[in-house]
Amino acid sequence: MTDRTDDGAGRLGGGVQQIRTVRLSAAGTALVVQVPATGLPRVLHWGADLPGTDGADGTDGSDGTEGLAEASLPPAAHNAVDVPQQISLVPTQGEGWRGHPGIAGHHEGRASFPRWRVREVDEESGGGPGGGSLTVTAGADGLELTCELRMEPSGLVRIRHTVTNTDPAPWTLDTLMAVLPLPREAGEVLDLTGRWCRERAPQRSELGMGTRMRASRRGRTGHDAPLVLTAGTPGFGFRTGEVWGVHTAWSGDHVHLAERLPEGAGQADAVIAGGEAPHPGEVRLAQGASYTTPWVLFSWSDQGLDGMSARFHRWLRARPHHPPAPRPVVLNTWEAVYFDHDLDKLKRLADTAAGIGVERFVLDDGWFRGRRDDTAGLGDWTVDTGVWPEGLHPLFDHVRALGMQAGLWVEPEMVNPDSDLARAHPDWLLTTEGRPSPPSRNQQPLDLSRPEAFAHVFGLLDALVAEYRPAFLKWDHNRDLLEPVHAPTGSAGTHGQTRAAYALLDRLRRAHPGLEIESCSSGGGRVDLGILERTDRVWGSDTNDPLERLALQRWTGLLVPPELVGSHVGARTAHTTGRDADLPLRCLTALIGHAGIEWDITACTDEELAVLDAWIRLYKELRPLLHTGVTVRGDAPDPAEQLDGVVAEDGSEAVFRYARLASSARAAPGRVRLPGLREDRTYRLVWRREAGAPSTLETAPPPWFTAGGLTASGAVLARSGLQMPVLNPSQALLLHLTEV
Repeated sequence: MTDRTDDGAGRLGGGVQQIRTVRLSAAGTALVVQVPATGLPRVLHWGADLPGTDGADGTDGSDGTEGLAEASLPPAAHNAVDVPQQISLVPTQGEGWRGHPGIAGHHEGRASFPRWRVREVDEESGGGPGGGSLTVTAGADGLELTCELRMEPSGLVRIRHTVTNTDPAPWTLDTLMAVLPLPREAGEVLDLTGRWCRERAPQRSELGMGTRMRASRRGRTGHDAPLVLTAGTPGFGFRTGEVWGVHTAWSGDHVHLAERLPEGAGQADAVIAGGEAPHPGEVRLAQGASYTTPWVLFSWSDQGLDGMSARFHRWLRARPHHPPAPRPVVLNTWEAVYFDHDLDKLKRLADTAAGIGVERFVLDDGWFRGRRDDTAGLGDWTVDTGVWPEGLHPLFDHVRALGMQAGLWVEPEMVNPDSDLARAHPDWLLTTEGRPSPPSRNQQPLDLSRPEAFAHVFGLLDALVAEYRPAFLKWDHNRDLLEPVHAPTGSAGTHGQTRAAYALLDRLRRAHPGLEIESCSSGGGRVDLGILERTDRVWGSDTNDPLERLALQRWTGLLVPPELVGSHVGARTAHTTGRDADLPLRCLTALIGHAGIEWDITACTDEELAVLDAWIRLYKELRPLLHTGVTVRGDAPDPAEQLDGVVAEDGSEAVFRYARLASSARAAPGRVRLPGLREDRTYRLVWRREAGAPSTLETAPPPWFTAGGLTASGAVLARSGLQMPVLNPSQALLLHLTEV
């Protein structure tokens, strides 16, 4: 239903005139928004659903929001704004908000503090399992602003804004964020940081007075990206506490923040927000021009981080373009051969891979002209005939004859200065004219926002895919953007580069339906829901060290479900850390993800190949569960252990991986609870040994371990727990539960 009116329909306490109060709800969560005639919509409640009541006289009763508006009106504190203030979806100082503004900019230096007036309201019910949307358009001070709010059936809230300049003078955007309220119970904040090969390391702090801001100026999401900035009740965990999380679905510069001020936040206590972080002058709008923010996603849960993750995961899986199951077993050639491309060697590698059940064979870096190391060739996306005199056809034909798909590595957004492209078009670099940006990885960014550069790269990729018909591209992006300047105008270029990269991916996918693409960015440097709108998985990290991977895959799962995270079995000695790990741990670490191998398996022993063969068969058996079920993670009281699992949506089946990360002060682990099981069900628990048995240090193991399993109720396993064997450090075991 659409309203185009400036008149109120009823009054709330304090004489605030409003159009309506809109309640969007789904999956146990609610977003209640008040839409006034003057000012932007303001959120009265975001969190647990507000159940309605039946009318005592047989009427419809209440929708659950009765009295909410009055209960939300704040007092006016002494020595503050003289009248009570409520903040909107896009708060500014005009509302008495002293924190970071939801919108800021200027008309050629003329300050802009809009006092909005609503022009149009469009409300749509979600139908089916719930949800719905609200779109509000308002105008003020030479600007028009449209706010879109969507409640997804999973309970996930998505928000984006569009601002249009209606003034003759150009308008320069400084910031435009999506902002939702936090209650005073949100006393702690969690986000992630990291570096190359150590992505997504958690860090916590008190959410006191002031701002907890995470801003990225890397030109890509970043290895240190917060992923999901989460505020919650103090001590919240994976299975406990109430949490409110925000993620900005954008692959360029971005900002997330949680902010609490002594004066509060109007009807709320604090705020949580996200959005793009444009460079100064990067977004300038002529009259009639518009800017739309990325989608910003908000997830609330009263069941800890796992409940928050479930909303993200269910929404992703409900998308019509979500990658189809089953996700194929991958072999990537990088750590097997690096730049040493020899056809006979690669054929033997493919033969061995097919023999153990690999389904997709990916040729990594080193196949194109001049690429014998990482100092040359980027940008020259034609096959090096000195290495491949017949092109890639002999290898790809061989791979397909073995029943596998063929895949290929590319890095279209970068060039090496030592490349034909860079020599022919030095003006195509994303840098100040005549002055390269600081070098990184022997690369410079290629300015894809230049139409001629975009057309050149698309033409090469289109021809490459058309000729060799790869089913999969590993799409890399190996450096931060430093001093990103669009040389023709001298303006900052991160926003335009990000949009152009999206457009390149979209156009290539339209030209080649069915082509799958992985987002790799020197490992996990571009993991976000903006890139995942146009790719089919992310590469979690360049490290295949299983101990590093156990942690980073667990935290990547805050946002991304297992089937979208590439996870490979590497060699015994990890080339990024130099640490040795047994094959069972490497296999079980890679299992809960989109599994693959990155290892010269032609050098494996028969025993190792037998383990890999059994592990691949296990993955194929379990992937229908692993890639559709609910991710669960244990809150272990012992930091030396980690429990992760997947439980079927209907509770009929589950898989748990229990890992011993290091030695412990405990002589024995004790009872470990298996979360997420249906407590009214009975399960048969089996220890799956296909990947090999872990080493232990004990006189006598628990009886179930010797027997290989047991039968127990979900209540016993979830509430009382299961005695675990005393695993040695860097060991793991896999438990498979099926309903009896």
